[in-house]
Amino acid sequence: MPVFPVDAFPVAPYHANMKSVRCGVIGVGNMGTYHAQKLAEGKIARATLTAVGDWDPAQLAQFPNLPHFTNSHELLQSGLVDAVVIATPHYAHTTIGIEALRQGLHVLVEKPISVHKADCERLLAAQKNPKQIFSAMFNQRTDPYFQKIRNLVRTGELGELRRLSWTITDWFRTDAYYASGSWRATWAGEGGGVLLNQATHNLDLWQWMFGMPTRIRAVCGLGRFHPIEVEDDVTAVMEYANGATGVFTTTTGEAPGTNRLEVAGDRGRLVYENNTLRFTQTVESVSNFRRQSPQHYALPAQTEQVFEFPNHGGQHVAVLHNFVDAILDGQELLAPAAEGIGAVELANAMLWSSLRNAPVTLPLETAGFEQQLRQLCATSQFKKTTAHKQSREIAPYLVKEQ
Repeated sequence: MPVFPVDAFPVAPYHANMKSVRCGVIGVGNMGTYHAQKLAEGKIARATLTAVGDWDPAQLAQFPNLPHFTNSHELLQSGLVDAVVIATPHYAHTTIGIEALRQGLHVLVEKPISVHKADCERLLAAQKNPKQIFSAMFNQRTDPYFQKIRNLVRTGELGELRRLSWTITDWFRTDAYYASGSWRATWAGEGGGVLLNQATHNLDLWQWMFGMPTRIRAVCGLGRFHPIEVEDDVTAVMEYANGATGVFTTTTGEAPGTNRLEVAGDRGRLVYENNTLRFTQTVESVSNFRRQSPQHYALPAQTEQVFEFPNHGGQHVAVLHNFVDAILDGQELLAPAAEGIGAVELANAMLWSSLRNAPVTLPLETAGFEQQLRQLCATSQFKKTTAHKQSREIAPYLVKEQ
């Protein structure tokens, strides 16, 4: 489990007044290839793909007309890039991200920003220049459904939050998926399972829309559905400072799966499912009505709004555009890397709660969880079986964005 101290790299000068952005992509597996192709095809205005890096030369062969690097340090030192997209296995997000920031480059890091909260803090501490753009690939923040939910919560139209429930079990993956890389679904290679890889999007949205809880109790099934050593099935209960509770359920082992989010507040209820968002709003505070009504079984009067949007936003391409626009124009980031620590903390707390069979209080005690993860890496006896022939199969959610 590699860790670079923050001061391991010299601070390079920041380059301002650019008219376009020279981008490098480090890690051209599934996601990195997608980002690199969008840049190479000119789909991201005012950005050019000028270098690619990966430890596997076969992956680099996809980009025959570009400089290739099998060492990320050499790419970062090459002078060929103003910004990098980091799409490597998770632990390297921290080490490569720190070096890139210390080199004075702008950085867009794939999710999760790091494997555990302590590494998140090390990575975020490496950003010394506020003019450096440091973003995270939380593409689901571009989805108008989640933007609407956040707005209804933040503006108070839903009232004070009472109860949250998200069943997000449509992240189904086959055994072949987990066999596609030696790093996947291992403590030492990936640092976790569904919580860090797939549902990290949902955990980011959860804290982005509803804020952070104060306590978590979770049950995580390690390799419940797949021949892996990390979690592929999770049910967590969260408690908030105001007494609100939340239940979060996710897995990569169910099909067809469900994606249903229900949010209850003092002014009604939100339900998001099957590309429809329903907002049932009470005309007055439920708490006030409960206290003041003389009737035994009465309900407060209510209205209903139904929201349907033509698509789910610009997703990965929108985040890439936003990254470039932030560098050149100062546009506000959709997903600042500093906000990525929330999803990692929730994932860490859920896993740690399950491993300890006890509730975990937030903020997370970072040194304790890091020590736990190091122990899992050191004591692992798991023998990973990997496919001899790597698949070029494109993930369905990326096909939809084409």
